Amino acid sequence: MIEVRNLYKRYHGPFGGDWVLKDLNFTIPDNVSVGIVGRNGAGKSTLLRIIGGMDAPDKGEVLKDCRISWPIGLGGGFQGSMTGRQNVKFVARIQGAGNRLQEIIRSVEDFAEIGSAFDQPVKTYSSGMRSRLAFGLSLAFNFDVYLSDEATAVGDAAFKAKATKAFKDRVGKASIIMVSHQTGMLRTLCQAGIWINNGSATWFDDINEAIQSYEKSIGK
Repeated sequence: MIEVRNLYKRYHGPFGGDWVLKDLNFTIPDNVSVGIVGRNGAGKSTLLRIIGGMDAPDKGEVLKDCRISWPIGLGGGFQGSMTGRQNVKFVARIQGAGNRLQEIIRSVEDFAEIGSAFDQPVKTYSSGMRSRLAFGLSLAFNFDVYLSDEATAVGDAAFKAKATKAFKDRVGKASIIMVSHQTGMLRTLCQAGIWINNGSATWFDDINEAIQSYEKSIGK
């Protein structure tokens, strides 16, 4: 279960900043996959990073009793001067890979499909290559909840299909919290929805109702 309590977040500039997220309160039950919808800049990725522990709220808290992945698709968190292989090895050791280390490295290399770039510094990667690497690395571990930020929009049609299948294969074994503008994908993979609008979050037990509210707000 993941519980968000009285959560506020803003980004501070030289002249202050408005609240991106204001007084968010909701609970994500175990084994429920959730789609997050909202306009560009609404705070969807910010919320995902906070749930994943990559960012912190200004006020409030996120309570969780499950293993959560880093946000797949953001491609952040890698050490730029290290190669893809070295980054994977580093993360795998932190995650306690033990004697699975070489298996995990091969799995990520095969899934990411970045060829010889796997042994080049990550700072030379395109954003898409970073995302592929992050995607493959996340899927190499058995998390209870996978966070996805437009991950299925990365790469060519073949890779998108591969990414979508990877998520579908995990339905029933783990849950997903997904940010995506591909509403068809959200309907396929998610049961519930969160609509972020003007800094507030509205929970819907049915992903279709969340999408309908979002589309109505933008005049679709």
